[in-house]
Amino acid sequence: MKMSSIPFETTDWSTVPRTDHPGETGRATWRTRQCGDIRVRFVEYSAGYLADHWCQKGHILLCLEGELETELADGRVVALKPGMSYQVADGAMAHRSRTKVPTKLFIVD
Repeated sequence: MKMSSIPFETTDWSTVPRTDHPGETGRATWRTRQCGDIRVRFVEYSAGYLADHWCQKGHILLCLEGELETELADGRVVALKPGMSYQVADGAMAHRSRTKVPTKLFIVD
């Protein structure tokens, strides 16, 4: 990821429009900013969310509230609690998210 041609600015996430993304179960709500080639998101998952796809995209993800379980294609499951993050490159490891409780994340990809 190369960050270039992005001016300094602040984001009040409460003013960024929400988009809804249904999972296999539950829902995700995204507030998204595009900064050049970089997508920055504040994401909220409902309790009982399960992604409807295996993701191959790279992310830097920080758990803000709740708990996120990330299932990896090799069968491992990684749990993130508030203050924990993960990083993965494009195409490095297929993964999908699920939650038991409402969860808030900050994601850069």
